[in-house]
Amino acid sequence: MEHPFDAIALADLRRRQSAKWTRYPATVLPAWIAEMDYPIAAPIRAALQAALDADDVGYADAGGLGDAVAAWTAATWGWTVAPRDVVVSCDVVTGLAELLRVGTAPGDGVVIEPPVYPPFAGTIAALGRRVVTAPMAHGAAGFAPDLDAIARAYAGGARAHVLCSPHNPTGVVYPRATLAAIAELADRHDVLVIADEIHAPLTLPGAAHVPFPTVSPAAARRSVVLTSASKTWNLAGLKAAVIVASADAPRALLARLSPELPFHAGHLGIVAARAAFAAGEPWRAEVRAILDRNRRLLGELLARHLPAVGYTPPAAGYLAWLDARALGLGDDPAAAFLACGEVALSPGPSFGVEGRGWARLNMGTTAALLEEAVVRMARAVGR
Repeated sequence: MEHPFDAIALADLRRRQSAKWTRYPATVLPAWIAEMDYPIAAPIRAALQAALDADDVGYADAGGLGDAVAAWTAATWGWTVAPRDVVVSCDVVTGLAELLRVGTAPGDGVVIEPPVYPPFAGTIAALGRRVVTAPMAHGAAGFAPDLDAIARAYAGGARAHVLCSPHNPTGVVYPRATLAAIAELADRHDVLVIADEIHAPLTLPGAAHVPFPTVSPAAARRSVVLTSASKTWNLAGLKAAVIVASADAPRALLARLSPELPFHAGHLGIVAARAAFAAGEPWRAEVRAILDRNRRLLGELLARHLPAVGYTPPAAGYLAWLDARALGLGDDPAAAFLACGEVALSPGPSFGVEGRGWARLNMGTTAALLEEAVVRMARAVGR
């Protein structure tokens, strides 16, 4: 029996006006930016519709979102969060920038683990901080954080670490022991860990996400968490993220943030996020199941059409990190896939020099469109 999410028609998707569907000509199949093609959850739709029916589209009031987040983290991960320790931001990248402003000084080193989400490096550099790389290790079993590289970066004087957990684009879910080791290193070297955990609610079967502050007392006092309902419940355009503290030192850091920060969030984003955390669990379970199906399906499709492409199924999320180096398409295979196959992937080099020869594919779509994307990629190679 066809899954309802597989019944979505391409013609209906093309009527959307989000960046995913307007960046490229209509002949191009978009599989690049991190938004899914699935309908939003019914409780979220109802909450948004009620706001529109009441003409309730004014400035954001963050009230209630901290309570919803705290209830959800306790139920999902056993992570006890005080609602007062939840600060609202319009999105994770803005939250990151504001934390770096108050938690570091110009010239300070900030660690990232490439290949990694491109705005990290851009945000760090734009604030006059130094980008310090501790590249992910890569071997036959896939990617893993390189603790030795992280230790060297900390010992070299880095003041902060932007930890992407789960990791984008590789889909790695950090094991508890690894997180504990990072926390111990951060405590020893006085490093602030800013954990971007936006993909955590989409951790897939076979893996378990561990919120960084829950690992140890050292982890709690050395970290803040950035997250949002946006990736999991497909609400990126509504603009509401949260910054969470779990100990006195990070609470003091959050207290230094601008009191105006929450007012830059979207009111409808907060309305939607409250509904997502309070009533979005059935939808999340359905999405996790179809993404689990899709990561297996993608492996089968690549084996059939592009066997030279390396692929390790992600442990979280809907982003696939594809090793196209054997195809001989140069540093940016996504450019060839676009030019010769009319399928848009995210260029690997944008994730750092470690992404040369790689591309990121969004598999948060229907089975038919996922197959079409791979067929188009194969067509590009043939040409």
